[in-house]
Amino acid sequence: MSSFESVQVEYTRYLEKERNLSEHTIRAYLGDLESFLQHLEQQKVDDVASITIAHIRSWLANQQVKGGARTTLSRRAVSIRLFTKWATKKGYLNKDVGATLATPKGHRTLPEVLSVVDASTAMDSLATRVAEEETPLSKRDCAIVEVLYASGARVSELCGLDLDDVDYNRNTIRVLGKGNKERTIPLGGPAIKALNDWLKNARPSVATDKSARAVFLGSRGGRIDQRTVRTVVYEALSALEGVERMGPHALRHSAATHLLEGGADLRTVQEILGHASLATTQIYTHVSTERLQKAFKQAHPRA
Repeated sequence: MSSFESVQVEYTRYLEKERNLSEHTIRAYLGDLESFLQHLEQQKVDDVASITIAHIRSWLANQQVKGGARTTLSRRAVSIRLFTKWATKKGYLNKDVGATLATPKGHRTLPEVLSVVDASTAMDSLATRVAEEETPLSKRDCAIVEVLYASGARVSELCGLDLDDVDYNRNTIRVLGKGNKERTIPLGGPAIKALNDWLKNARPSVATDKSARAVFLGSRGGRIDQRTVRTVVYEALSALEGVERMGPHALRHSAATHLLEGGADLRTVQEILGHASLATTQIYTHVSTERLQKAFKQAHPRA
C-alpha cells in the first residue's frame, strides 16, 4: 500500500530534480495529478497500485463534461501518462496502465504572422525613432525588436541574455531555452548593428550596480523583465495598419515563417527555434501554405 500523499512528494522531487522541468510545467503536471487523485478518492480508490486505464478515462471524461478544452485534455493525458510511467518504474504499479492511453488531438490554431513588408516597416519605424530621439531606451527598444525578429528567440531567452552570450566574430547569440538546453542562433546585419549600438552607445548610460552582465536593462538599470519586453513589442507593432495586438510571439512566428518561405529547411528552423519535436515546427509549413494560397487568390486573375 502507498498513500497518495507520499507518492506525490516523491513524484514532485522526480519532476524537479531528474526531469529538470520549468516551474510552470511542474505546476501544471502536479495540478493535473492532484485533480486525478481527487477523482480516484471519489471513486473509493486509495492506493496507486489499484489504478486502471478505466479510472484515467473516467477522469478525462469528467473533465470534458466540465467543459475542458481539447488542448487541456491533451495535456492532462500526457501528464498522467508521465505519472504512470514513473509509478511503474518505481514499483508502485505492476503495469503501466497509461501507456495505451490515446492523447486527444487538440485543435491547432495557426499563429499570427506579420508579412515581410510589415516586419520591415516596423523595423524601419524603430530606426527612425532612434534617429529622431537619440535616447538610450529608443536604442534598446530597437535592438530588442530586431533581435527577436532576427532570432525567433523566446522573450524569456532574450531577457536572460548576458554580455558573454553575444559573439561578434560569428554574429551569433547563445540562449538558454526550455529544459536548460543551450543553443546558438545566428543574427543578421541589422540586428547585430542595432544590438551593437545599444551595447556600446546606450547601455553604459543606463547601467548600475544592479545590471551585472545582463544585455538588456530596464529603465532603472536592472535586468529587463518580460513584461517590459512585451510592452516594447506591442508599441512597435501597434502602428502597423491592419495588425491586431501582436506581441513578441508574433515576431517568433514571423521569423520561422519567413525563414521557411525564404528556403530554409524544416530541421534548420527547428534548431533555431529550439523545438524539441519537429512536429511543433511543422505548423509553420501550414502557415506558409495558407499565406501562399491567400496571395494567389488576391493576385491571380483566374483565382
